[in-house]
Formats: sequence, C-alpha cells, structure tokens
Amino acid sequence: MLTANELNFSGGPGALPKSVLTMVQQAIDSVPEVGLSILGISHRSRWFADVLAETEQNIRDLLSLPDSHAVLFLQGGATLQFSMIPMLLLSGSNKTAEYIETGYWSHKARVEAEKEGKVTLLWDGMKEGLDHLPHNADLAFSADAAYLHYVSNETVEGVQFHEVMGRDDVLRVCDMSSDFLSRPIDVNRFDIIYAHAQKNIGPAGVTVVIIRKSLLTRSQDHFPAMLDYRNHLKAQSNYNTPPVFSIYVVLLISRWLKNDIGGLANMAKINAEKAAALYRVIDESNGFYRGFAAVENRSLMNVVFNLATPALEADFLNYAASKGVSGLAGHRSLGGIRASIYNGMTLEAVQYLCQLMAEFSAKTSA
Repeated sequence: MLTANELNFSGGPGALPKSVLTMVQQAIDSVPEVGLSILGISHRSRWFADVLAETEQNIRDLLSLPDSHAVLFLQGGATLQFSMIPMLLLSGSNKTAEYIETGYWSHKARVEAEKEGKVTLLWDGMKEGLDHLPHNADLAFSADAAYLHYVSNETVEGVQFHEVMGRDDVLRVCDMSSDFLSRPIDVNRFDIIYAHAQKNIGPAGVTVVIIRKSLLTRSQDHFPAMLDYRNHLKAQSNYNTPPVFSIYVVLLISRWLKNDIGGLANMAKINAEKAAALYRVIDESNGFYRGFAAVENRSLMNVVFNLATPALEADFLNYAASKGVSGLAGHRSLGGIRASIYNGMTLEAVQYLCQLMAEFSAKTSA
C-alpha cells in the first residue's frame, strides 16, 4: 500500500526515499551514533564535521569529481547563487555574461546578473513559448564572454537540456537544482554547478555548490563575508551556523544513491523509466492529456501537461486527491498539471499515477 509520502508529486520540496525518511524520523528523536536529536546537535561537534566530510566525499564519488573542484554546502537556495556568481565572475569586468533564458528560473537568474554587469540574452524563451529549447548550433556564443549560464532543467515548464551547452573555452555555469545527482554528468566541462537540495537530494535549507578552485582567486576583499566563497571553503562549509538537519539528510540521500541505487547510471535508468511511463499515457490518450514540452526537450524530472479546460484539470486534481495523490497542480505562473518525479519518487508510485490517469480519461470520455 503506497503512503501519502510516496504519492507526493510536488515540484518541491520533493518526496524523500522511504528508507531515508525512516532514518530521518529516527534522527529527529535520536541520532544513533550520538544519542541526541538531529535538531539539537552542535554544528561544531566532531560528529557534524564527519557528516560534512562524508557528504562531500560521497558527492565526489558519485560524480567522479576531480580535485580541481571544491564542494560547498551553502544557504540561501539557488536564488542567492543568482547573485553570488555574477558578483564573482562579472562585477567590475568589461566582459559580458551570456544567459540562456528557458523558463521561470533562468529568467530570475538573468535579472540578478544584470545588477552586476553586462548580460547578453542568447535565447529568449518567453518569445519562443517556453515549450522547447535551443541546440548549441542555434546560438551565437562569444569566445570572449565572461561566462555562460543556463538552467539544465526547468521545473515549471518541464523542459530539460540533454546536451551540454556552450563553448569549452568559456566558463560554463549551470543551475542543476532540479536534476542534480539524477544522472551522470561530466563535471570537468563545468566551472560552477549549483543546486538547492529540495528536489533530488534532500529538504530545503542547503545548496550544493561545485566550483573550480582556480576561480576563487577572483574573489575580492570587499565582498560581504557570507558572499565570499573563500570563507566557506576555508571553514569547510562551517563558516556560520549551517543547516545541520538538511545537510544530514543530504548525507543519507548520498548513501542511498551509492549503496542502494548503485550510482548515478542506475538512477538515470530508473528516472528514464518513470518518465517514459507517464509520457506514454499522455501520448496514447488521443489528446485527452496534452504534453506541454516539445518531445525532444521533455524533462525526466517534471512532466507538465494540460487537459482540455481548466475546469477539467480541476476535476482531475480532485480525482487524484481522492485517490491519495498530492502535489500535481502546476506552478502558479503556468497552471496546468505537473507531476514531479525526482529521485525519491518510486516507479511503483508513478505506475499508480498512470493508472489513475487512464481511469480518469476513460470515465470522463465515456
């Protein structure tokens, strides 16, 4: 019998794996190795220093991360990185940053960057309808750009890049908040990767930043202390009081990915199977369900679709809720239906949703 937690298709925070949720519940009462609640363990304890070290090492192992890159656990969500990154790479520079704007979140990132320096918009998704993505060949990248920024997966619109964008001779920055650790990536091709945790790797409160160490020489002493990556690296992500609880859950997720799933290649296969099942129901519904994203750009994390009318969509949401399914309402900026199927969502739960979709279309069309 699937539980409410297992049937939470929310765009974020997303569902945690059942085994991890069980360990989290135990840790709230008492972490086995410590005997104290995770909510009351000091961030200066030896135990938490070990948590930080193991979490970083697990991420390094999962990504085959080279020593050239640092792993930081920061606060402020991806939103703070929208400002910290251009502050580091663009502020005071005569160069121009290039942004690919493909949806809700990449738009927000671009707006913040413009406060720090010159920005060129290589792709305006708003003008393109937000339902498809460009290929590298479609964009006029500059060899002299300060950096390129793009979002690998747009949670609102359900579009995902399935290729690495940009030039390898220009700094490449990617917001991977909603598909980080969902599939293998070649980290060597990226200079900064950032991802808030509340999609695939834990609850809200912590943001993972992977940054090429050589970029830290660009930091300037007049930066506010909390916005200087150097301080966080020197303090091993313990510069101020970090979100102990959230980082501990990321540790549990990283163990689960390594030991239970068997690595990111296996996770990618599971995620592809989940997405294929949902898109199959949409494609075989004779137009009853209407996918939003172009087929080649469909997200494996966020399946976005519509029904014929908003009233019918409301009926569908009520029907799903009556069957124990939650979190399917589309983002407020787009509407429609969105099924988010992050790492913690099981194939069994997705198959249950597929069954409900088939039942609803059959009874409505009868």
